[in-house]
Amino acid sequence: MSTRTVALLGAALLLTACGGGQIGDTGGGQDAKRMVLIPGVAAEPFYISLECGFREAAGAAGYVVDVQAPAKFDSTQQTPIVTGVLANKPGAVLIAPTDDKAMAGPMKQLKDAGIKVVEVDTKLEDTSVAVSSISSDNAQGGQLAARTLARLVGDRPGSVLVLNTKAGTSTTDARAKGFEDEVRKFPNLKYIGQQYTDNEPDQAASKVTATLAANPDLVGVFATNLNTGEGAATGLRNAGRTGEVQLVGFDASPKQVADLRGGVVQALIAQDPATIGRTGVEQAIAALEGRHVQRDVSTDLVALTKDDMAANEKFFYKQRC
Repeated sequence: MSTRTVALLGAALLLTACGGGQIGDTGGGQDAKRMVLIPGVAAEPFYISLECGFREAAGAAGYVVDVQAPAKFDSTQQTPIVTGVLANKPGAVLIAPTDDKAMAGPMKQLKDAGIKVVEVDTKLEDTSVAVSSISSDNAQGGQLAARTLARLVGDRPGSVLVLNTKAGTSTTDARAKGFEDEVRKFPNLKYIGQQYTDNEPDQAASKVTATLAANPDLVGVFATNLNTGEGAATGLRNAGRTGEVQLVGFDASPKQVADLRGGVVQALIAQDPATIGRTGVEQAIAALEGRHVQRDVSTDLVALTKDDMAANEKFFYKQRC
């Protein structure tokens, strides 16, 4: 074999050992410069605002981005999206798991494929899958809702209801628990438990209607997310009890902000979803580059009322980026 042939073979072997291929390819077809966001549901202002923060931060850092969301907040719809993303092997996936147990298997497949997994908004019970989890302090948000509701009700005695979404949703379960723990500190308020709405506004409306019939002394409702809040407002409006029953919602969608301005809702506990999206990108990049990653990150919450909403417009959610 000639010296020239040996040199050419050596160069070819060296190129193979260095993982020759497209820039950003980490081997095995994985594109380290591609980042995917899988929100909890499509076309919801909270997740749109989160997406805006994600796109801004990832784009500024030179990443190709993709966003894929289920039509409903449902693990059976989110799982095939995860499977499809897995086949394309991006460098990182930011995901809001729709069930803290059912999504563990699909998300572990991402991790096992070498994809960096970052949880945004919601998270799994299994803390070994994601490298980082970014969300509001949801228990604290529930406590803030209870204190806000108590202030709105004043000394008036009566029952209070919590409307939750689906059992197994880490964020709303934490909000409901925080509210329950805090509201018991107010002796004039009788906590009558939580009811699940399957994250459907019409179910929230019907739950409020039924509760008013069974508990005419109802003085307050805490709705743990956007859909339950919009549905609860409808239920109170249909019963002619708007303003008489104090409604505290969670999140600040355009419709909820309009309801707050119009007196349909008395307070909103607003999150900062854009910051959640930006922070998720920062943690994903740190993981991809082998730098320190913060395992749990909490973002701000604020209680909005009609009197102070103008000063807190930065917390209003978007319908488009």
